[in-house]
Amino acid sequence: MTPSGRTNQLLYQAELLLTLPDGEDEHAPGRRRASLEGALAMTELALNSLMREVTEHTGLQTFDWRRLLRDSTPAPAEISHLRELAAEPDSWLFQLLTSLEALHGCDGVSPGGRLGVTAMIATAGPSPGERLSRQLREFKALLAAFRESSREW
Repeated sequence: MTPSGRTNQLLYQAELLLTLPDGEDEHAPGRRRASLEGALAMTELALNSLMREVTEHTGLQTFDWRRLLRDSTPAPAEISHLRELAAEPDSWLFQLLTSLEALHGCDGVSPGGRLGVTAMIATAGPSPGERLSRQLREFKALLAAFRESSREW
């Protein structure tokens, strides 16, 4: 499989996980959390795959998104653009990276942290799944732009 094919596959799988039904039994909160965290993990793999995709012809020795986004050495235009997005608190990538950091923490990314907590708090904002869906749409739009500019070269 090509790096671009793998990126596409991982994004598709992340979207599939977000659409799985929760059910209505006592395991619904656990399934909801598993779907969200699984989708986020797939998105992280897709981000790593994107790094491989945009750097495959540069001779870089690493494709790790953490290293490439935090490094300040000269990089391909796509990586520079991603670095700018990662530094902008209102951007989808900044918010995604924040969620990825939480994913690797003890509490994960689900509201309330623990699965047994069922108290609900009304909020006007989107759910974590809706936020991730929006971030996936933005990711795919940027991916399409990167691929288009790559074809032009």
